[in-house]
Amino acid sequence: MAPRYGEAPETGRRYIFRPGVYAILPRDGALLLTHQSEPYPEYQLPGGGIDPGEQPLAALHREIREETGWTIANPRRLGAFRRFTFMPDYDIWAEKLCILYAAQPVFCREAPSEPGHTALWMPADLAAEMLGNPGERDFVRRLCL
Repeated sequence: MAPRYGEAPETGRRYIFRPGVYAILPRDGALLLTHQSEPYPEYQLPGGGIDPGEQPLAALHREIREETGWTIANPRRLGAFRRFTFMPDYDIWAEKLCILYAAQPVFCREAPSEPGHTALWMPADLAAEMLGNPGERDFVRRLCL
């Protein structure tokens, strides 16, 4: 069972299972992150949900391209964690299974196509403080600091 970060599930609340993939993308002491402006501002590791029938690595490449405009190489799985949270974009309560990878950012092909997302580079130590959820912060600390 993957460890849980954040709030415990609320008794009696129905959660929808949402697997997703996320990447730690280091280069020269910095990490490629995404800043999501809505519904509330938050720094995040690039990534997101795995579509039905989609393979995790295909989802990883797609999500990173959508949220940052970058291509990646050599993804390797680091682990996973769970979190129980409200997803305002979808108006659902979700049990998120967050599968984390490390990969090499290769080339920026375009601006992010995901509405409300901006790609940015942030020093790894600052990212370990600024990322929006404790699971991502922990994985960054373990891999980069």
